[in-house]
Amino acid sequence: MTEPDTAATERAKLEPHNGEASAYSWYVLGVLVLVYVLNFVDRHILSILANDIKRDLSLTDADLGFLYGTAFAVFYAVFGIPLGRLADNWHRVKLMSFGLALWSIMTAISGFSRSGIQLTTARIGVGVGEATANPAAYSLISDYFPQRLRATALAIYSSGLFIGGGLSLLVGGMIVEQWNLAYPNGGPLDLVGWQAAFIAVGLPGVFLALWVATIHEPIRGEIDGLPTKAAPAPFKAFFAELMNVIPPITLLGAARRGPSALAVNVLAAVLITVAVIEFTTLLGLGTRQQWIFVGFGVYAVFSWASALKSSDTPTFNLIWRSPAFLCIILGYGMVAFAAYAVSYWTAPYAERTFDIAKTELGWFIGAPSALSGFLGVIFGGRAADYLHSRIPAGRVYIVLFGLLAPVIPTIIAFRTESFAIFVIFSFCGQLLSSTALGAAAAASQSLVLPRMRGTATATFLLSTTLVGLALGPFTAGYISATHNDDLALGVISTFASMPVGLVLLVCAIRLYSAAQANIESRARAAGESI
Repeated sequence: MTEPDTAATERAKLEPHNGEASAYSWYVLGVLVLVYVLNFVDRHILSILANDIKRDLSLTDADLGFLYGTAFAVFYAVFGIPLGRLADNWHRVKLMSFGLALWSIMTAISGFSRSGIQLTTARIGVGVGEATANPAAYSLISDYFPQRLRATALAIYSSGLFIGGGLSLLVGGMIVEQWNLAYPNGGPLDLVGWQAAFIAVGLPGVFLALWVATIHEPIRGEIDGLPTKAAPAPFKAFFAELMNVIPPITLLGAARRGPSALAVNVLAAVLITVAVIEFTTLLGLGTRQQWIFVGFGVYAVFSWASALKSSDTPTFNLIWRSPAFLCIILGYGMVAFAAYAVSYWTAPYAERTFDIAKTELGWFIGAPSALSGFLGVIFGGRAADYLHSRIPAGRVYIVLFGLLAPVIPTIIAFRTESFAIFVIFSFCGQLLSSTALGAAAAASQSLVLPRMRGTATATFLLSTTLVGLALGPFTAGYISATHNDDLALGVISTFASMPVGLVLLVCAIRLYSAAQANIESRARAAGESI
C-alpha cells in the first residue's frame, strides 16, 4: 500500500473554491457530527438520570427542569453571543476544540456533585463550553457547502442532536444499572451509578478535542464568492463583547457608549428585576432561581443588542431589524419549547408510569429516539432544500410543519396506558418535530452576510435556548410538581406555544422573500462595504 500524497491533500484543501462540496467537506461534516453527538450525550444524559438525582439530592420536578434547561441554557445562550462573535473573527476549529474539552471536563465534574447547587454549577460550566460548538460549526459548514446543499449539511450536522440524545439514554442507563449492580452501596470515592455515568461520558470528549484540532480552517465566505479577510484583533472584539453581554460589567460597556445608553441599560435592569420579583411572587419562592436565571439572560441579551446597534450597525440591522429573521427564530423557539420538554421528560415519565428498567428504556426510548430524530432532521433538510429551490420561503414551510405535525402523536403518547403505544407515538412525534431544525437554521443563515453567520447563529440559539430550553422543560416540570407529579399534564401543556408559533411562522413566510432579496442593499445602507 502506498503512502498518501500529503502535499496533494493540502493543496486540495487550499485551492480556490469551485462552489461545490468536496470529499474533504463531507469528512469535516462527519467529524462535526461526532462532536454534536457527544455534545448532546453530555447535555441530555440528565434525562435518564433524573429520577435517581431527584431521589438522592431531594429535588422536585421543577428543580429537574431547571437543572436540565435553565441552568444550562441561560449561560449557553449568553456566552454563545461573544463566542459567536469570536467564531466570526477567529480560528473556528481552535475555538471548537477548546470548547469541547471544557464541556467534557465539566460533565465529568458533574459526577462529583453532592447537592443541587453543585450540580447547577457544573451544568453552567457545560453550558459555557457547549456555547462554542454551534457558532463555529454552523459557520464552518456554511464555508464548506454551497447554498444549494446548506440545509442538507446543517440537517446532517443537526442529526447529532438526536443521535446523541438517544445514545445518552442507552449508554447512561447501562452504566447506572451496571455500576449499581457492582456497587450497591456506592463504589470508589463513594460514587453511585448516576455519578459514574456523568464521569464516563465526559472524559472521551477530551480526546475527541485533539482530533477536531486537525481540521483545516477554510477561507471565510469564499464558497459564496465573498471571501472575507481575517479580523486583525479577534480577541479584542471578543473581550469587548464580553463587556457588552456579561452582567454586571455590562454597566461599564453601556457607560462607554454614553450617559443615555447607561440610563437605558439601568432602566432595563430595574424593569427586569421587577419582573423577576413578580414571577417569583406569582409562582412561588421555589421558582426564584428559575426567574433569576431567566432575568439574567434577558438582561444580557438586551445589553448585547444595544451594544451591537452601536458597534456593528449592518449586523444589527440584518438581525434585530429584520422582521423575517426574528419571526423565523422565535417561531422555531416555539417548536423548541415543546420539543425540549418532550425530549427531556420522556424517559423519566416512562420509568415512573410503566416501571421500566433504565437499560430497557435505553433500548425502547433511546435507540428509537436517535433513529426518529436522525430520519426527521435529514428528511426535513432535504425537503427544505427542495422547496427552497422552488419557493423562496420553502424552508420556512418545513419549520411550520415541524411545529404542527407532532402535537397529536405526542398527546396520544402521554395519554396512553400501553407502553408499546407510548413508544410508537413518541417515535412519531419526535420524527415530525425534528424536521424543523435544519430548515430553521438554514433559513436564518441565508438572511445575513457571510461575516455575520456566527453572530446570526448565536442569535438563532437565543430562541432555541432562552425560549425553548430554558422555559420548556421547566414549565413541564413546574406544572407536574404543582399537580401531584403529573408529568403527562406538564408535557402536554407546553403545546400552548403552538398558536404563537403559528402566527410567527406565517408572518415569516410572507416576509422572507423580500428580506432575502434585499440583504446586500440593506447592509450597504447601514454602512457595510461589499
